[in-house]
Amino acid sequence: MTPNNTHWTSIWGNAVSIAENRPEGYSKNITLRYPIYSHFSGESLRITFDNYCGTEAITINKTTLLINNEFVTVSFHGEPAVTIPAGERMVSDEIICHVTAKSIFFVSFYLESYTQMRSMVYASGPLSTGIYAIGDMTTEKDIPINISRNTNNFYFLSNVSVLTESNNRCIVCYGDSITAQDWPNYLSLRCREEGYNHTSVIRRATSGSRILREYNNITYESYGLKGTNRFEHEVPTDGADTVIIQQGINDIIHPVGVEINPFRPMSDMPTLEELIDGMKYYISKARSYGYKIYLGTLLPIEGWRTYADFREKIRNEFNDWMRTTDLVDGCIDFDKALCDPDNPSAFLPIYDSGDHLHPSKEGYKKMAETVFAEILY
Repeated sequence: MTPNNTHWTSIWGNAVSIAENRPEGYSKNITLRYPIYSHFSGESLRITFDNYCGTEAITINKTTLLINNEFVTVSFHGEPAVTIPAGERMVSDEIICHVTAKSIFFVSFYLESYTQMRSMVYASGPLSTGIYAIGDMTTEKDIPINISRNTNNFYFLSNVSVLTESNNRCIVCYGDSITAQDWPNYLSLRCREEGYNHTSVIRRATSGSRILREYNNITYESYGLKGTNRFEHEVPTDGADTVIIQQGINDIIHPVGVEINPFRPMSDMPTLEELIDGMKYYISKARSYGYKIYLGTLLPIEGWRTYADFREKIRNEFNDWMRTTDLVDGCIDFDKALCDPDNPSAFLPIYDSGDHLHPSKEGYKKMAETVFAEILY
């Protein structure tokens, strides 16, 4: 039973996407350990493992938390091991333990037998580096460096929630690789540093993903699911009341024609109306969850390898629609914040990672700074 004046709120989250299809896509006898930043205090936790993109069942043999310098065992229906069928997810039993606000603890889980490593997502940022190690290291505080490596691939673990005060809430950042990278982490740090003590930031983003399309071949399937196969699965989140949506650039830059790439026909190139309809689908779903909705404009792309005037035209038209629509609660103008004022189709150089598509670290920090204070309250 949930105590009065408390509720479950997510403190950490990622999307679940499709790992790149490789012959070595199975693992056994490994431990994965991920850091979890908790913006809130609480007395109970629960975690979610998600096999949404798997094509066969997986078994997680043992899961622990390393919290307050002690290990706590996680159970599922009273058992330490859990088998998750393809396409499904499992939420743990309630874990009774004290969580301190603005602290980091660790989730570790052990895969004993051959496991299809298909449900995963890449994420980066100052709060987003895990490790994997050989053997069962779920109760080892200091995993030896000779049997472990850092990783930014997050397998199966998709959510961590805390039972916390009812005035604590979270916002969901939904999108593609730009959101799978650093800016949501910097937004979390902004909340910590500027005293937004009642708001956590949950990332639901997957690299390469588009609003309208997805690839049905093993070469590019890791670019992720389309919006109608993602949004309803990812965005409903414990304690969330707001979603920030920043997506659409991959719809614009991917199509190149079958004479260049057989998997990227120009027929995939969306019209402005199709992009707007895709965003309206997101808006309708988010409203059904009772969420406030903020749209983020698409960033500059001049210099990217498929840049062309017709792509720039639709980017600008889509951004203009996002800036002016009355269907949402606001528009965060990431484009204006990061572009070169003297050449608005390109990044200001300090904000460009060098590929002319993804921001630099300074660019991601600027994105986090651009989010309205009213969203963070």
